[in-house]
Amino acid sequence: MKYIRYRYEGEKYFGELKEDVVYELDGDYILGAERTGVRRRLGEVELLIPYVPGKIIGVGANYRSFLDAKKMGYPVRPRIFQKPKTAAIRSGEGIRLPDPSHVVYYEGELAAVIGKRCSKVKSGEAMGYVFGYSCINDVTDHTMCEEDAIWARGKGCDTFAPIGPVVTDEIDPEDAMLETRLNGEVVQHMSTSDMNFHIPALIEFISAYITLEPGDIIATGTPAGAGALHPGDIVEVSIEGIGSISDPVF
Repeated sequence: MKYIRYRYEGEKYFGELKEDVVYELDGDYILGAERTGVRRRLGEVELLIPYVPGKIIGVGANYRSFLDAKKMGYPVRPRIFQKPKTAAIRSGEGIRLPDPSHVVYYEGELAAVIGKRCSKVKSGEAMGYVFGYSCINDVTDHTMCEEDAIWARGKGCDTFAPIGPVVTDEIDPEDAMLETRLNGEVVQHMSTSDMNFHIPALIEFISAYITLEPGDIIATGTPAGAGALHPGDIVEVSIEGIGSISDPVF
């Protein structure tokens, strides 16, 4: 099923999406909800972030193609960081560059959305704690990262985490095609099978130290091809079976 959040006549709702029909839900779909019987056409509603995350945990350098392109050795453990939920925006809302002199990259990624509270989970059980998947653009200000020698500011600016358009449980996260387009040109094209640490290993590692809660998002890393954004650009992240997010750059 594909799940969404949307606005209709000024009110916000959770819903299920099937083709171009939106089925209104009576509450939070991750925590459990039922259809109310109200249906609307997709064109009648405004899609929002499909779920507002409690926290976003990113994984750096987690695709073999990325590591190979950078001539980096494969890490022995995941390299994780956090983005605040205030970085999250819906598709179309727009990425705002903090300083025109800074080098800011797009990073198309698969987002794993946690469905149940988990702590110290082993990899063999980890997928039972995942609710579904979405697209995320892990926008990164490399100038800030280099200035600070840590990633908090450079990863965490407002608008630096476009997410959407849906959360779905209908894909195979081990082999979904991820594609990023910059001004219509394909700049990233790689299967999620290229991950160095796959989702079960990521959940085991992260939950050993950080409790994951319903709605938390793990941004699972980006393949080769990440590059710079400039004002006026349009960046689009698509994942097979999920859909696309598209954001102008200001």
